[in-house]
Amino acid sequence: MTVRNGREFLSIPGPTTVPDEILAAMHRPAVDIYGGELVGITESSLEELPRLFRTAGRAYIYIGNGHGAWEAALANVLSAGDTVLVLESGRFAAGWGLMAEAMGAGIETLTGDQRRAVDPAALEARLREDKDGRIKAILVVQVDTASGVANDIPALRRAIDAAGHGALLMVDAIASLATMPFEMDEWGVDVAVTCSQKGLMMPPGLSFVAAGKKALAAHGEAGMRSRYWDWTAREGELHYEKYCGTPPVHMLYGLRRSLDMLFGEGLDNVFTRHRLLAGAVQAAVAVWAEGGVLEFNITEASERASSVTTVLMNGGHDPARLLDYCREKCGVVLGIGIGDLGGQAFRIAHMGHVNAPMVLGTLGVTETALAALDIPHGKGGVQAAIDYLARSVAP
Repeated sequence: MTVRNGREFLSIPGPTTVPDEILAAMHRPAVDIYGGELVGITESSLEELPRLFRTAGRAYIYIGNGHGAWEAALANVLSAGDTVLVLESGRFAAGWGLMAEAMGAGIETLTGDQRRAVDPAALEARLREDKDGRIKAILVVQVDTASGVANDIPALRRAIDAAGHGALLMVDAIASLATMPFEMDEWGVDVAVTCSQKGLMMPPGLSFVAAGKKALAAHGEAGMRSRYWDWTAREGELHYEKYCGTPPVHMLYGLRRSLDMLFGEGLDNVFTRHRLLAGAVQAAVAVWAEGGVLEFNITEASERASSVTTVLMNGGHDPARLLDYCREKCGVVLGIGIGDLGGQAFRIAHMGHVNAPMVLGTLGVTETALAALDIPHGKGGVQAAIDYLARSVAP
């Protein structure tokens, strides 16, 4: 016996739910790629993507996932033998660093705690030691979807400046862009990357890189440049040169609709929506944690992401049982623990095309599963989420 028939709730941190409006925009025959409407979509998207990153710099569109964005960013500003400093706070900055190493860079890791954000003081201290300027770039994520941490990018920039260091600041905003504030120019970010399937509410398949003045200057000396990723090649006048070949036709229609939806809602409103929904999830988890089995992975409330919450499960309980119950019995798909948290955690995503009934429904099913499986938990987590929204969302 199940109660899962109906629309499935996808509550994983990517791919996120794709709105009907974006699906409808993509549902069309193939079109001419050399002229007409599609060329205009490319032009307008390249003009408006920097608004999303909040930069006066340039943006580039790639057919690829987030790992493609990582490689594109590295290839355009680094040379073989350059050293990059990886700021550890979960799984994904380390993955970016391994990609840099495979491409010929040397990597150094500022060891961190997957339950805390990167420490700006530790970064400043390390950079002060690098008197010869060996470190050419610093890799960090704004949000790590494995750990659920949100790093303080402005504080990291202040640490770099306090050390008087010239390394490029390269930020993975894959799980944060269009879910929380990102001020590329104001914060002194030199390169930022994101992709389509999270805050942009699209299917996987597109990735994006934004480059500021310092990065564009470094690009001229970069020795890792390859034909596909190369920013200079993508500045060509012909439409297909923007994509190093055939453009991703249907994804571009989806991108155009995504940008229209985000700017139509207003980015400040988008950020507020995500912050409030994250607060509701965190209110529920805080109550559930009173049972002694569940706890936040990120110990400091101020360091928890607005896009995903990672919940540890202790006491010998297997998160797989909870995940299976939610999916098979109730039609809610929660995120698994990944990396070092595999088999120890589950994740509740609250990013992209998400609203109060979706979040409250996900929390309701999660609490139902906790009760059905006799997993110790504090009672009333969903009510705490309701109370939080009632206090926070003005009539």
